[in-house]
Amino acid sequence: MKAVKFLPILILASTAATAALAAEPVKTVETSKGKVLAGENGMTLYTFKNDKKDVSNCNDDCAKAWPPLMADAKAKAGNGYSIIKRKDGSMQWAKGGMPLYFFVKDTKAGDVAGDGFKGVWDVARP
Repeated sequence: MKAVKFLPILILASTAATAALAAEPVKTVETSKGKVLAGENGMTLYTFKNDKKDVSNCNDDCAKAWPPLMADAKAKAGNGYSIIKRKDGSMQWAKGGMPLYFFVKDTKAGDVAGDGFKGVWDVARP
């Protein structure tokens, strides 16, 4: 009988642990462009029109100006987010298969300086 008392606690603990592993790598923030996706640091995330589903085409100098939202080895995809392998073998977060990036000219949380840049960069939307 004692084991039955603890079963709800074990189920709750298991559910919480699973949710933590599948947590989204981003949050939604309000900007002058409306609601956009941002990294944990509050900095706006972008998508690149020259990328293909699950493939980043922003490497080398491009990635210096548009740093990828990197995923660590323990990251677990879910809720519309995936992890793709970059050309250099590192791992990057993607939403709906589209890789996510920051922009170096954004200096504070909520900046959206990269939106529309050269017609190929867009803020990532929730």
